[in-house]
Amino acid sequence: MLTSNLSERAQHLLKVLVNRYIREGQPVGSRTLSRDVHLDLSPATIRNVMADLEEMGLVRSPHTSSGRIPTVRGYRIFIDTLLQLKPLDIQEEQRLRSQFQLPSAAESQLFEQTSHLLSEVTHLASMVMWSRRQTNALRHLEFLSLSENRVLVIMVINDHEVQNRIIHTTRPYSSAQLEQAANYLNAAFVGKDINTVREDLLRDLREARKIMDEVMHSTIEEVANKVFDHAELAQPALVMSGQTNLMELEDLSSLEKLRDLFLAFNQKYDILQLLDKSLNAQGVKIFIGEESGYQVFEECSVVTAPYHAKDGALIGVLGVIGSTRMAYEKVIPIVDLTAKLLGSALSNH
Repeated sequence: MLTSNLSERAQHLLKVLVNRYIREGQPVGSRTLSRDVHLDLSPATIRNVMADLEEMGLVRSPHTSSGRIPTVRGYRIFIDTLLQLKPLDIQEEQRLRSQFQLPSAAESQLFEQTSHLLSEVTHLASMVMWSRRQTNALRHLEFLSLSENRVLVIMVINDHEVQNRIIHTTRPYSSAQLEQAANYLNAAFVGKDINTVREDLLRDLREARKIMDEVMHSTIEEVANKVFDHAELAQPALVMSGQTNLMELEDLSSLEKLRDLFLAFNQKYDILQLLDKSLNAQGVKIFIGEESGYQVFEECSVVTAPYHAKDGALIGVLGVIGSTRMAYEKVIPIVDLTAKLLGSALSNH
């Protein structure tokens, strides 16, 4: 649907209707529009234009004899061609920029800080996704014995990225056994790419079986196999913040909607798939309702932007999730600027 199919009058009325609905959340009637449009139009003329917009699938009446609300197609035309973005005020922009000037101990910490900042500024749920590096050099490895056949794995990757994972073993291991296994792995594989460690380790263990203590051999074999899991290491990483902000949005406040959304957030699969669609976007990309392709987000809008290093290399995607009634004119510039600031900060890291 192109705005060329709409008269200037119809475009203006659609813009006023969407803005008022976003602001108030109530169906907009012809009488209300006649007061807002600041045009010399009779209520009858406005009703005729509204009927045309409804026939084109841009607005709909949720109830008989009620006003109208925008459809997904109506929102799309509004955002793509009628929306006037509001530049951030000086204080908002300075707040965002100042947060990225603070030193960060690790890249993972910078991703988390960005997610928290984005949710605080927009009052929506936020997410930051980044791809695992193709090369993940092991720097240090430690094992700590927990209760019930569980082992805490502390792994330092690349420069300062720390991953903490709990693995479940078939039997308990003593602290001494785990320390011995960690010492062996650190001596043999520090500096090597994690994605190749398991294959090298299995080959080395086959050769060392004759000279290595059986208990140590079995300890290293089981624990290391579960640590160097190719599939898990290859998964993109995702941090989310501000999910509880959605509880304050009237359109998403029902327990059933919130339950489904929080389940999707916990499982992360749908979120990751949706963000993956934004990786190659040129700037901000917006999914409105059913455009996301996921039923759980049919009453939500998702605003995303990829972020890049200074050399143009793609690093990941960030964005926010909220009601379709979000203040797009404010949210879009925030997401856009945050993506640029994160990419710059990572380049300088």
